[in-house]
Amino acid sequence: MSALYYEKRRHLFVLLSLSLTLAAAASDVSFYPSAETAAAAHCDGTLYPELCLSTLATVPDLHKKSLPEVITHACNLTETDVTAMSSNCSSYFRGKSLSARDRGALSDCVELLDTTMDDLRATISDLQDPAKSPVMDHCVTVLSAAITNQQTCLEGFSYQKGGDVLSHVEPGISHIARMVSNSLAMTRKLPGAGAPSPSTSSVHEERQPFTGYGQMVKGFPRWVKPGERRLLQAPASGIKANAVVAKDGSGAYTTVSAAVAAAPTNSKSRYVIYIKAGTYLENVEVGKNQKNLMFIGDGIGKTVIKASLNVIDGSTTFRSATIAVVGDNFLARDLTIENSAGPSKHQAVALRVGADLSAFYRCSFVGYQDTLYVHSLRQFFRECDIYGTIDFVFGNSAVVLQSCNLYARRPLASQSNIYTAQGRTDPNQNTGISIQKCKVAAASDLAAVQSSFRTYLGRPWKQYSRTVYLQ
Repeated sequence: MSALYYEKRRHLFVLLSLSLTLAAAASDVSFYPSAETAAAAHCDGTLYPELCLSTLATVPDLHKKSLPEVITHACNLTETDVTAMSSNCSSYFRGKSLSARDRGALSDCVELLDTTMDDLRATISDLQDPAKSPVMDHCVTVLSAAITNQQTCLEGFSYQKGGDVLSHVEPGISHIARMVSNSLAMTRKLPGAGAPSPSTSSVHEERQPFTGYGQMVKGFPRWVKPGERRLLQAPASGIKANAVVAKDGSGAYTTVSAAVAAAPTNSKSRYVIYIKAGTYLENVEVGKNQKNLMFIGDGIGKTVIKASLNVIDGSTTFRSATIAVVGDNFLARDLTIENSAGPSKHQAVALRVGADLSAFYRCSFVGYQDTLYVHSLRQFFRECDIYGTIDFVFGNSAVVLQSCNLYARRPLASQSNIYTAQGRTDPNQNTGISIQKCKVAAASDLAAVQSSFRTYLGRPWKQYSRTVYLQ
């Protein structure tokens, strides 16, 4: 027979093998001769393979389990570890004479562990829903956030110089981070979760700033739906608010915190809080159950929410935020959020965001060090102003800043300015800072003395830091 005949046979064999591989992946069916070979295959590419192998050794009939079932088992074991660690932190909190700073850091850890539990449960829910199995982007997003939570917990003790509390907390928190990391690495092998596949459109991938972020449509991520784009861009006078905040008493509330506290929990529809012009001196927290909230102000510099918590005076960076948003699907427009602590107080956050699918439009964030804490999950900022000195856009979310103004301010005499500090600690996290079509400049107080200070676009805060400036 001719060489051409054999070449055609070989080509058909390759196509048939590829089809079988894709069919097996699509149905999440594993074909392994033994538990050992299954474990080796699943743990290949994880950052902590020994931990991965010992975890999977507890899975009955591992070689007969689908990959989603294997990841679910790993997440269930991690849940047990999170529960134990949270209990340990709470017990340590009650049983010791602790400094206020230690208490604050431990409190952060308990909250972050609680959030991690939610992330693990969301992952398990996604994996167990057959309708979601082809697209696992959400799993990658929440597991990426769960790793970030553990890092944030440990960072709360950075001013303790390795004290007793940190030595008590660190082993368990690091173990949880490694467990989640291994689950994330396995999840990235699922169809639709960022693993390279012949069926994946390269064009589709290129239009996503980060894996799982979603395509950009008319200047907004696709998850900012048309009705919500109208809420962000329509004249404020044409929007009907569910609650009104006013300093002069002309609204139902005189503080933003009171309006947030009165908002419905786990709302399926958008709940709009209109904040009239004025300066509101308060710290505001939008909790994890306060979903689909929206803040509308009267404009940058007109509606101002201001506070001054900071690290030098005893707060953790995580807890210093003037506004902290954790409830998903949060929107805000036309207001200023400020931390007025000043450059001598070091870390002092204006806005911290750990809310998935959150968007900010025509807002201003004012501070010095650590102004905008883009902590975790998917975020979008458009036509916003951000002022600061050191690391003033920082965190480990998947965030796009589009058509924004980034202004470096005058730092202390011994300091330099750094626009960004991105905190990616794991190569499988779908996180990074994307700065598109933005203005990068000196604020007025720096412009006059610009030659006296060095200013940098960013620094690699963590091992896999990822920041992109484009257009």
